[in-house]
Amino acid sequence: MAKTKELSKDTRKRIVDLHQTGKSESTIRKQLGVKKSTVGAIIRKCKTSKTTDNLPRSGAPRKISSRGVKMIMRTVSKNHRTTWGDLVNDLQRAGTTITKVTISNTLQRQGIKSCNARRVPLLKPVHVQARLKFAREHMDDTAEDWENVMWSDETKVELFGISSTRRVWRKKNTELHPKNTIPTVKHGGGNIMLWGCFSAKETGRLICVNERMNGAMYHEILSQNLLPSVRALKMKRGWVFQHDNDPKHTARATKEWLRKKHLKVLEWPSQSPDLNPIENLWRELKVRVAWRQPQNITALEKICLEEWAKIPATVCANLVKTYSNRLTSVIANKGYVTKY
Repeated sequence: MAKTKELSKDTRKRIVDLHQTGKSESTIRKQLGVKKSTVGAIIRKCKTSKTTDNLPRSGAPRKISSRGVKMIMRTVSKNHRTTWGDLVNDLQRAGTTITKVTISNTLQRQGIKSCNARRVPLLKPVHVQARLKFAREHMDDTAEDWENVMWSDETKVELFGISSTRRVWRKKNTELHPKNTIPTVKHGGGNIMLWGCFSAKETGRLICVNERMNGAMYHEILSQNLLPSVRALKMKRGWVFQHDNDPKHTARATKEWLRKKHLKVLEWPSQSPDLNPIENLWRELKVRVAWRQPQNITALEKICLEEWAKIPATVCANLVKTYSNRLTSVIANKGYVTKY
């Protein structure tokens, strides 16, 4: 049977008005051209609900009971990696047959949705404790203290490696036009290794490392690039150098060079890229480079150097200014990985 058209508010109001003037349901039906059963239903509704407006409908009954909802929530809370199939099978064994869509809707009503698990550094208990120790020891450091730190790190940049999506304006059936595509090749098409540093003032030097880096090469890089960056950025007396615990950073030759140069090094917790604000600059750099679409390794290196120099000083300043927020997040997250 076809669904009948719903009466307008005006028509429903006229039915009630005519009824209140003493008109019978049959008279109202003839006058307005509405079925007698509809006239009667609207009059009864007005008497019971004091309105002719449509009330919220309950909809179709839920396919899953409150007991089933509790069972799903209990399973998901115990194991966040539970699959749709596991939940369906568990409910079937309990005597309830439902689909994945029903489970998805149920979880969404509870504020839970299925997401891709983020890849983060593996944290062992010793790493977690070291991160907490670092955060607690430096919670009282001032913004001026962090402004006196020279941050550093290495990163690999793929020629066609950035995984972020890009939107384009295009007409229908032009999705394969070169201007509307992002070129890719197998295995990223090659890559370069970069070393860079920055402070609250702005970016320091950025260089391309063309050979496999070892301890000797690393302290040569520091000698030729870190110290000139310190002078160029006019770091204050007593400035602090930050680098992570990569083996070439902790090699005996590197430690000896740092000692001879009388450089103060920030004690760093392992497996903590989220505590190093230069990681945010690497992301900024890679996005900028991807927009330039370099087509070969030579162009990639050139564009990296150009875009690094273009990163605004305000970006560097803001990363350092808000550094205490990272420490707060580490403590709040009990030493585990943070959103940074």
